[in-house]
Amino acid sequence: MAHKSVFDASAVKSEFEVAGINPNFIPIIWKHVLQNPNCMWDEIPSLPVAVYSLLRSKFKPSTSTLHSALDSIDQTTTKLLIKLKNGEFVEAVIMRYDTRLGKYNGKPRPGGLRSTLCISSQVGCKMGCNFCATGSMGFKSNLSSGEILEQLVHATRIASIRNVVFMGMGEPLNNYSAVVEAIRVMTAPPFQLSPKKITISTVGVIHAISKLHRDIPNLNLAVSLHAPVQEIRCQIMPAARAFPLERLMNALRDYQACRFISPCQQKIFIEYIMLDGVNDEEQHAHQLGKLLETFEVVVNLIPFNPIGSLSRYKTSDDQKVAIFQIILRGTYNIRTTVRKQMGQDISGACGQLVVNLPGKGLVVNLPGKGSSRSADHITDIEDLRI
Repeated sequence: MAHKSVFDASAVKSEFEVAGINPNFIPIIWKHVLQNPNCMWDEIPSLPVAVYSLLRSKFKPSTSTLHSALDSIDQTTTKLLIKLKNGEFVEAVIMRYDTRLGKYNGKPRPGGLRSTLCISSQVGCKMGCNFCATGSMGFKSNLSSGEILEQLVHATRIASIRNVVFMGMGEPLNNYSAVVEAIRVMTAPPFQLSPKKITISTVGVIHAISKLHRDIPNLNLAVSLHAPVQEIRCQIMPAARAFPLERLMNALRDYQACRFISPCQQKIFIEYIMLDGVNDEEQHAHQLGKLLETFEVVVNLIPFNPIGSLSRYKTSDDQKVAIFQIILRGTYNIRTTVRKQMGQDISGACGQLVVNLPGKGLVVNLPGKGSSRSADHITDIEDLRI
């Protein structure tokens, strides 16, 4: 039987329960693995004898390996190529920010240096968005909760990760159980990330959105809307046929209503990729404004990055993006930012992350997320919560 990742929480807890071992030892094991890469189980001190035997027979400290790490010239972005135990590859991206460089309402932002990890939840993707190369490769497999967490483990050995965004390869809500389990581990010892610093991005899997606020309170939700009307959404996002815009907006309204019961009242982030002549005209801005004017949202406009021969779209020019932003802000009073891309020199910007293996050429592409540019100079999704 193949050994599982020790970060597959449900498997570890189940085996401990069967063996009659106190599950309180599990975070101790995780902490040791974090601090001691490639450790041997016998090196972990002060565990019951039965734990060592169980770990040796059932689990590995890591089932994936860090194949390579590529830094951008400005050192703000590191792209990780991670090989899974089945031989497939996924990518994760570390993005470094200094919020002191930006301002909000004319005042310096709080905080300082921090790192955000863009993480993958699947190999490939079923959604088929035709502005993203990942969609063209189809769906290969779901990641286990351990494989999701191992991306954080690999990244933690390179940078101190404060925020996690599920904006890498795959649709997180199509791998709901593993993603939720991974997040529950991320928010517990030894990782101890705040749910408010974790963001799930989805194209709009309606039934799963309805469960999120119950399963993981205070989590950030980002919706890849990308168009203000159903016809355009279906044109650029074939999966939108299964998630009609009216039903999606009703689900978001219910989601936000549940959030408003608690004092945090978090906004929903709306991601909107700007495609020249497709969804970037003034009429589209007004349609989007009317669609969202009753919601508490932040709209993040994302300049499109061409993806080689797969590109059927062009990037909206800066003037169009600026006018779009002005309409949303000025006419509809919707907070709107424009994302600045990070890591373009290492194919690490949105829609450009490409796994290239020596002698094999293009293997996969996934949409990395960067910071944002605007009059607000928003630099990280954490800042959008202010």
